[in-house]
Amino acid sequence: MKSDIEIAREVSLRKIKEVATGLGIPREEVQNYGRYIAKVPLHLIDEEKIKEHNLILVTAITPTKAGIGKTTVSIGLALGLNKIGKKAVAALREPSLGPCFGMKGGAAGGGYAQVLPMENINLHFTGDFHAVTSAHNMITALLDNYIYQTRHSCEGLKEIKWKRVLDVNDRSLRNIVSGLGGSANGVPTETGFDITPASEMMAILCLATDLEDLKRRIGNILLGYTNDDQPFTVNDLGVAGAITVLLKDALLPNLVQTTENTPAFVHGGPFANIAHGCNSIIATKMALTYGDYVITEAGFGADLGAEKFFDIKCRKAGLKPKLTVIVATAQSLKLHGGVPEAQIKEQNIEGLRNGFANLDKHVANMKRFGQEVIVTFNRYATDTDEEIALVAEHCKELGVGFAMNSVFAEGGDGGVELAKLVVDTIENKPSGPLKLVYEDTDTVRDKIKKVSEDIYGAASVTYTTLADKKIKQIESLGISHYPICIAKTQYSFSSDPKAYGVAKNFELKVRDIIINNGAEMIVVVMGEIMRMPGLPKDPQAKRIDIVNGLVEGLS
Repeated sequence: MKSDIEIAREVSLRKIKEVATGLGIPREEVQNYGRYIAKVPLHLIDEEKIKEHNLILVTAITPTKAGIGKTTVSIGLALGLNKIGKKAVAALREPSLGPCFGMKGGAAGGGYAQVLPMENINLHFTGDFHAVTSAHNMITALLDNYIYQTRHSCEGLKEIKWKRVLDVNDRSLRNIVSGLGGSANGVPTETGFDITPASEMMAILCLATDLEDLKRRIGNILLGYTNDDQPFTVNDLGVAGAITVLLKDALLPNLVQTTENTPAFVHGGPFANIAHGCNSIIATKMALTYGDYVITEAGFGADLGAEKFFDIKCRKAGLKPKLTVIVATAQSLKLHGGVPEAQIKEQNIEGLRNGFANLDKHVANMKRFGQEVIVTFNRYATDTDEEIALVAEHCKELGVGFAMNSVFAEGGDGGVELAKLVVDTIENKPSGPLKLVYEDTDTVRDKIKKVSEDIYGAASVTYTTLADKKIKQIESLGISHYPICIAKTQYSFSSDPKAYGVAKNFELKVRDIIINNGAEMIVVVMGEIMRMPGLPKDPQAKRIDIVNGLVEGLS
């Protein structure tokens, strides 16, 4: 089969204004970024139309290094829905340069189910990531300047909570010392870098509802504490307006098209293992304004991405999905069933059956949220009819819908079976009222306990002394009502990335807690998860090149 980038190049792209007008967006409102990408103004969002349309969440079983293909399936479902005459729009996250040049090589879908132009989307796109990085680091520079200018006065700070970010996987920057080289170069400070998708600024961009809300949230960012133990925010620096200026264009959602020229909004890019893992509320609502069916995804497995989608994004935005689709693959099920990674492409019925425990746990979790669930089997070339039939029979026993898809190889045609099941389920058996895991009024510890035990299946939760201190700070600030965002490995229900399947009788340890006062959520760091990833031994960057003016190696 042709590579993703070869397939992408063969697509005859429509001018983005044609895509927009076909969706119903007035031509004069489209803000072009070249011929095939545009931004759309926020005033077009219509809350009344949103209530009339159907939101579908695509999530997955616990991911493995073999891949699940959740973004590909999300795009493929949108293609399949359009194939059967429905007005469907995808609403997805933007790729990060870190994994593009590290492990993945791209995150714009795959095969015949991609968003295009994939080279632009996977690289600098409309500059949103750079704007987030610049805004975050501008605050850092202004904060460091404030510390330098007040170093001999009582107006200084005794505790700093704000680091730097960069959209590159660079383990060497996790912990650094800045301000070395003499007093003219600032005050020596122990600090470090997170990756841009983990920035609170990215979360704010994805959760803000308009420009004023963006500015309000930026102003409330907690930077540290003064010498008399008072919180110090961006508002105290007096620069909330200046930082908002850096993000005014980035706030607008990006409109692109698929391999079959159907519309897609791609906006925002937090990771679900270290952040809340959902595209922007604004882009989702824009898609719901113009699409009868809107397909969005939540990062990694349902325990991380879907939980945060419901407990953070839906809680904040008032969104209520009509249906949740869980993506599963034979290879990942076999890996969760104890089959060695080197053998997961071979038929193994026993291993596949053993892997069902992981799928069952995710299905139960989604039903716990009040969601009607469909499982879609994302077919690979090595999968057998016997394996597919076994998964289908198991889903029937579970009482959930099942549809095989082959959107990677066939595009929209390969998503028709899934699309028909989605429409039928929404029309005849849509999800009931959304049931969140915890209440706003629960304590921080209770929220952590409920997610850890009810969603992950943990036996207990423990806290470091640092985490205990942070909880006391949260209580003193009066922000215990914020939702929690747990940062942990994506490869297991536990904090051990090698505990495949469904981990049992495990303890979760809260290592640190980060107060995102602007994003209005509390990031809970568990286990050894890092908010700045490192590069693998053989990074994808070694295969990315430009040959005869054409980019190679992206996927």
